[in-house]
Parts: sequence; C-alpha cells; structure tokens
Amino acid sequence: MSKAFTKEDDDIPERVGRRRSGSGLPPGALNYWSERGALLLRRELEELEKHARGENQDENTAARLEKLRGLLEAATIVPTRTEAPDEVLFGTTVTVRAADGGLSRYRIVGVDEASLEPGWVSWVSPLAKSLLGAQVGQQVQLPDDGKVEIVEIAP
Repeated sequence: MSKAFTKEDDDIPERVGRRRSGSGLPPGALNYWSERGALLLRRELEELEKHARGENQDENTAARLEKLRGLLEAATIVPTRTEAPDEVLFGTTVTVRAADGGLSRYRIVGVDEASLEPGWVSWVSPLAKSLLGAQVGQQVQLPDDGKVEIVEIAP
C-alpha cells in the first residue's frame, strides 16, 4: 500500500504555541491605530482610571483597564496626513457614491478601533480591502453593496 493512503504523521511539524492577540491579528503582526483612535482610547482609559481611583474596582473595570493599557502599549500609531493622498490609504476618509446617488463615508482604521466611531472600518475588512488603493473617480465593487464611485478622499 502506498504511504499516501496511510495516516502516518512523521513529517508534520508541531504547531508553535503562540496565541493570536485579542484583536485576532497573528502573533508578531503590527496593530495599527490612527492618531484619532489612539486619542479616543487614551481618553477612555483616563476616564476609567479617574472613576476607578475613588472606588473599589470590580472585575469588569479591572479587566477593561488592563485591556486598554495593553492595546495602547501594543499600538503602532500611524500619523494623520496633512494633505489628502491620491488614493485611499490607512487613516483616510473616503466618500463613495452608490448607483442610486446615495453617499456613504468610511474611515479606514485599525482592527481594534473600528467600533469607536460610526463609519470607521478595519483596514483588514473586506470593505476596506475593496477601497484601499482606489482613486477619485474610480468605480469600486464593494462586497455587499454593488459598485460605487470614489467621490472624495480626505486625510
């Protein structure tokens, strides 16, 4: 019988015991944040620390404080651009027009900051991946919304 039909695992390497981060990024991956997102996170951390000083911390507050500190410590902050780039990049805000004329605005941000503001989308999401690299006037196929036209790119 050929070895191809047996279940011998002699040459399969063992998996390394590295764990993914809380954001789901693979071990060693940079966790990009926009300056605005990092500022919002710092404000939340400061508010939580202020309220936690005067009272006994419950488990939820202590866990949230630890998570926020960890996120900031691991963050790679991408500076805000002063001028609009020629194409959609991390940290930019892009306005698109659908076939029916409706406008939508998205800001391409880090994985952990996407939920901080309406319209913020993670740079690794299918939506952001379809927008990244696009230029004003270009037609782009979005994952669920059909084709849109890039109307504006702002820093």
